[in-house]
Amino acid sequence: MANGMRSIVVDKIASVAQACGLSHEVRVAADIPAEEGVVIVVEVLTNKSTYNQLELSSGRMAKVRKGDVVVGALGHRKALFGYSGHIPPAVKVGDVIQMLNIGGVLGVCDSINPDKGQPFDCRVIGVVLRFPYLGERIGVPARVGHRKLDPSARLETLNVPVVALAGTCMEAGKTAAACAVISRMRHRGLTIDAFKATGVSLRRDILAMEDAGARRSAIFTDFGVVTTTRGNGPALTRAMLTELAAGKPDVIVFELGDGILGTYGVDAILECPDIRAALTGVVLSANDPVAAWGGVKLLRERFEIEPCVVTGPATDNQVGVDLITEQLRVPAFNAISSGAQLGEHVMQAVGLARQGEP
Repeated sequence: MANGMRSIVVDKIASVAQACGLSHEVRVAADIPAEEGVVIVVEVLTNKSTYNQLELSSGRMAKVRKGDVVVGALGHRKALFGYSGHIPPAVKVGDVIQMLNIGGVLGVCDSINPDKGQPFDCRVIGVVLRFPYLGERIGVPARVGHRKLDPSARLETLNVPVVALAGTCMEAGKTAAACAVISRMRHRGLTIDAFKATGVSLRRDILAMEDAGARRSAIFTDFGVVTTTRGNGPALTRAMLTELAAGKPDVIVFELGDGILGTYGVDAILECPDIRAALTGVVLSANDPVAAWGGVKLLRERFEIEPCVVTGPATDNQVGVDLITEQLRVPAFNAISSGAQLGEHVMQAVGLARQGEP
């Protein structure tokens, strides 16, 4: 792999590669494995006026411009409100691929969302190398994540209460609800750990949970996964629940990215009896009353889960709240206007004592 190795200065390091600990001068080579999680360098070939930012490894957002040299990682995406794309069978220096999300996931775009415009076209420069052998100049392709996922990971929550947030689709207000709940719990003196179980690599949501008061956070990217699927979603959830529970928080809060019906594995997670048994409470975020009805029906009938509360845009005013509470017989609170009440209700629903004053 060291053959053809050269150094290159990069302008931006995407958050998908955060675990690699890269500097702005990296070593690259031309032999690129076309596999999920492989870290590569690209040159941005186009400009965009919308959806034109990149989440950096620092967590900050930066505008992307034509000519930027960017570190990202190969991955696929199937998003309802974003780009969809795949990893090509082969990736060579000089190939043109696309930036599929603002976390730096790179692949061949199959479908766009008109609101986002065309994705950034990017010319492949090479694969980033790491040097794991002490005293040896033997470079191997860098990959995302701190550690590999154990597909047979066992679930052990040590009786720590677990609150899951599921949604009817992406952009249904799950992260806002998670932050409202975490903030209220923190005000009550509780220690909260949090994670994101499914989706496409982007650290924004877990950083928001940390800002809201979570002590520790985790995301599937930490385990080398760029995009979750039905195949890896359950193992990832077990691994993160077990890891965070070992730290003995008072409660674990986690978000299931995307919707209950989707390609990122939410349904596969909720189908697992051991994971369902570990859930102390489930919060449903819905975009409108009909979505709330469908989400509640799916949770009850397909997964045998009774949601403890409904939130999201469906609860933006009293009309939606009344429709949900009267017709679905589930409490409803808006995470933005009634965040404290939402948090209090969730704490009560999962049996957490009120330990402090707001």
